Amino acid sequence: MGNEIQQDVPTGRVYEAIKAMVMDHGIAPGARVGIEALARQLDVSATPVREALARLESEGLVVKRPNAGYRATDLLDPDALRDLFEMRLLLEPRAASLAAENATDADLQLLRDIVEKMRHHPDTGESYAVYHRFALLDQEFHDTLARAAGRPLLADAVTRLHAHLHLFRLTSAPGAAGTTIDEHEQILEALVRRNPERAAEAMAAHLRSSRVRHRPDTSSQHSRGRTS
Repeated sequence: MGNEIQQDVPTGRVYEAIKAMVMDHGIAPGARVGIEALARQLDVSATPVREALARLESEGLVVKRPNAGYRATDLLDPDALRDLFEMRLLLEPRAASLAAENATDADLQLLRDIVEKMRHHPDTGESYAVYHRFALLDQEFHDTLARAAGRPLLADAVTRLHAHLHLFRLTSAPGAAGTTIDEHEQILEALVRRNPERAAEAMAAHLRSSRVRHRPDTSSQHSRGRTS
């Protein structure tokens, strides 16, 4: 590929390709990430690779070491995952309760639209390349609901916690997408009915169920990120 063609390669496509390698352990946790090697593998110039790695560094999936380049982050341990879900159980039911009181009609319509899109993007495979669209919509549902609570600091905290999930490279039981959508619909129904208690209960139930479904895969070298 010539330089002119390489320069036209969208950084987003390179970013998704490298992220898939990290999530699916094509690049092992803790392994060195070589810019020139990736550029050759993806048949692009080094520039979009550097830009993609900078973006992945901001997400915590790679780290840059002084005078040593990038490496993939190590997996977080089960205790850290437990702490993350405990924090989510403290924050997200409260956000759901407030959203039942404060969400606008536009907020509710946006949440409906997200759930509908999730039905058309089921996680029918185990590789990141297959399920990543569903995972993005799942995060969008939670982040949108948190913003609808009308508490910016709370929404920011929820978004930051949810963004950390990919650091665990979680695995999920088959068919989890349908269950996730059903649970989202129960939360949404409570919001539409303006029932704060039921919204909080539905969110808490969803997070507890999600914690069971999405767990570190300690039996395989191919743990993968999942939803909620």
